[in-house]
Amino acid sequence: MEGTHTMPETITPAVPPTPPVTLQALLARDDLALRQIAGPADPGTVIHWAHTSEMADPYPYLLGGELLLTAGVHIPEAAGSGTYFDDYVSRIVAAGGAALGFGVAPVHDTVPRALVAACDRYGLPLLEVPPQTTFSAVARAVWQLMAQARLAELRRVTEAQQSLAAAASRPDPVPAVLRQLAQRLGGRAVLYGPDGTEIAGAGRETPEGARRALAELAGVVRHPTAPPPAAPRGGPHPTPSAPSAPKVPNAPGTPAPRPHPTSATDTHGATHLAVYALGAGEGFVLGVAAPRRDPGDHTIASVAAVLLALLTGEHQSGAGAARSSALVRLLLGAQPEEVAPLLGTGQWLVVHARPEAQAPDAVAASALGAALGSPLVDLARDVVRVLVPADREPGPQPGWTLGVSAAAGPREWPAADTQAARALARARATRTPLVRHAARPALADLVPRADAETHARTLLAPLAGQAALADTLRTWLSLHGSWDRTAVALGVHRNTVRQRIARCSALLAADLDDPDVRMELWFALRRD
Repeated sequence: MEGTHTMPETITPAVPPTPPVTLQALLARDDLALRQIAGPADPGTVIHWAHTSEMADPYPYLLGGELLLTAGVHIPEAAGSGTYFDDYVSRIVAAGGAALGFGVAPVHDTVPRALVAACDRYGLPLLEVPPQTTFSAVARAVWQLMAQARLAELRRVTEAQQSLAAAASRPDPVPAVLRQLAQRLGGRAVLYGPDGTEIAGAGRETPEGARRALAELAGVVRHPTAPPPAAPRGGPHPTPSAPSAPKVPNAPGTPAPRPHPTSATDTHGATHLAVYALGAGEGFVLGVAAPRRDPGDHTIASVAAVLLALLTGEHQSGAGAARSSALVRLLLGAQPEEVAPLLGTGQWLVVHARPEAQAPDAVAASALGAALGSPLVDLARDVVRVLVPADREPGPQPGWTLGVSAAAGPREWPAADTQAARALARARATRTPLVRHAARPALADLVPRADAETHARTLLAPLAGQAALADTLRTWLSLHGSWDRTAVALGVHRNTVRQRIARCSALLAADLDDPDVRMELWFALRRD
């Protein structure tokens, strides 16, 4: 057919998450004896799957990226004199088909010349499938090649992960990780600082235009709280990954903010670009420029981004160094009030927390600290303690029961720790997600501290050295004499609570049913 042929608009293939196979690899299989007789011999042509169809219009049944196999059953006898083959091939191209395989048996002895011409016109590779080769054998070969490619890709990713982890343990971890990443991807890896400047780089040199485009693309993911900047004319058009922050409602009449990506990709000429935000809000960005983009490259770069986030995270920043300095000074004998300024604030809250399901582990403890906004976390048996700046009001955490102290300075931290422990006990006993220590002025504040402490020691002397009895009495009084709730708070049987309270009554020679006695003991226990 002569004349001008308009190339159809193609769809984007919905390809599977497995490495494709090249058409050349399939043609190289001697057992299949396939031969390309039309269409471009492009070494970059890839196949994602094989599909057999004898439909005259296969478009509705294709997803894109297929090697479509047909024996020509659908071809009418007079097809060669009309537009049948042009219509047929154009629909395959429009559906995103990668290639067409035509079996010369049993319906046709040769591939129709008009089909060969149509494939040449529309740029669709056409393969001749010999009589001895079944379509099932072709499909099986495609899956075998895909499995081999998948195995090779997994091996490549695993080896890259190991080499990146080894690089992160070197004395110069950041440059070492960048060098290893650049080597694995065959391009250039760059670390950008919070202000957008290039801190470090490794690998082959990138054309100036691509370097500028990569730097501009890094700005798209640099500030998680700010909307991404519009791409300049002729500049990058990024493809973002999942947003780093959820959507929030807007005031009426205001446009909705664009979700901010944590990574983005683009191309500049023949160079593939990708950027990854490191951590949450630190502002560091990893940029990668490479001449090609293989399926495993994103996974490899993501591993490098995680390692670089750890190396450039807060524990390597000024705040992290200040906390380390505070710890060292405490261990060397400094007083808490001397090191507290290094932690950034004068008032703190102590939070005690217990998970509802099982004993906490280090990962769960760190996650809780992150949720509360503080890295100062201590895991002690079944309780997690977190020191939180007073300006960050803790809220209930799913799966946790929390007790929160009153705001306290460094000198009062031990007392605040006790407050948080009691608040947690009360929260567990009342099955409340979070209980705060009551900070309002109390009757005890009317008595000088020294006098109150002397009175408490004298009154509670019979219980000295018997912490279990004192703790049981304190919890029992705080829960208004409830046996069951006290048992829950202490994690013991209710009969144990009864026995301990009876023992306290005997040692103190006091009637614990008397409200005046209870009040006096409560006053003393709070000062003890």
